[in-house]
Amino acid sequence: MARTLAITNRLVELALLLQFMSSNPCPCSEGIFSCPRIEPIFQFCINAYCKARKLDDALLAFECMRKLIDGRPSVVVYNILINGCVKCGEHDRAIGVYDRMLKDRVKPDVFTFNILISSYCRNYMFELALELFREMKEKGCSPNVVSFNTLIKGFFRERKFEEGVKMVYEMIDLGCEISSVTFEILVDGLCKEGQASEACGLLIDFTRKGVLPRKFDSFGLVNMLCKKRMANRALEVLNELWRNGNIPSMISCTTLIEGLRKSGRREEAFGLMERMLKENIVPDIMTFNCLLHDLCNEGRTVDGNKLRLLASRKGLDVDEMTYDILVSGCTREGKRKEGEALVDEMLDKEFIPDLATYNRFIDGLSKTRSSAQ
Repeated sequence: MARTLAITNRLVELALLLQFMSSNPCPCSEGIFSCPRIEPIFQFCINAYCKARKLDDALLAFECMRKLIDGRPSVVVYNILINGCVKCGEHDRAIGVYDRMLKDRVKPDVFTFNILISSYCRNYMFELALELFREMKEKGCSPNVVSFNTLIKGFFRERKFEEGVKMVYEMIDLGCEISSVTFEILVDGLCKEGQASEACGLLIDFTRKGVLPRKFDSFGLVNMLCKKRMANRALEVLNELWRNGNIPSMISCTTLIEGLRKSGRREEAFGLMERMLKENIVPDIMTFNCLLHDLCNEGRTVDGNKLRLLASRKGLDVDEMTYDILVSGCTREGKRKEGEALVDEMLDKEFIPDLATYNRFIDGLSKTRSSAQ
């Protein structure tokens, strides 16, 4: 009944049910011990009250439960209450529940500390968050990745970048598994402060140490570097990560290709596109066509066509624009045979709407050859 009322948000009726339970103890409570199901029932109800932002009702239910159960409430119930207070913006009440927890000699766990550390940071009381972190370790509770991530973000908010970076190294020394979120916080924080080069150096160091998560996406850093016209540095970082098994995402690669193109590094952009395709990272058609256009403008239509064939084998659906670019390149370079083969493919794929368009392509190729002769 309690679960049904809580799930259906009938919280007034739920309060009446809990009052009834309090005044009419379960028959199995007639002995020495109370009913073992009382705490789980109240825990579910307290959680429902907290989700509904009814803290007063949650605290009343908690006090009622304490009178009915044997011994002390579990740490889970305290965590639900503390988290509920934090979610409602009631930081002082959360600390009050924590103090009550210690008074009741209930040992806080890593979730307790993480909730409170996060609340201190949100309320711009970072020094108190650090103090609680130290208390956490003194009480023999090992911090986890969430604890560190929260404090690293706090350090960066306080503009204490050196301390934030040191905390990442502390995580490594303690053998704490570092998540992608850790590095996203680190990279984003440094880049926002114009320290993109420092972020690059750290990522390269971490990947060489073998602690960079395989799922970490370097898009944020690549994008920032390309905006600052540092595409060459972005390529260096991406290659280093790739070499150590951290395969970049499609969006990271295509962003870098655009950055390389804009900075005039078309050969490196071409090499990156080839590597992408060989690793089965299929680009979007717009990026592919732009690079293809660059190659053809440089008189490398044959290389462009080879790239088109590779991309098609890897699953890229080339479009009419792809063929238009290649045929135009063949026309400029006097490659009639290759151009006619491409026009025939266009015809097979129904990319040529009418005979007039077909004749235009063929006539262009023919005139180019005759002028070349």
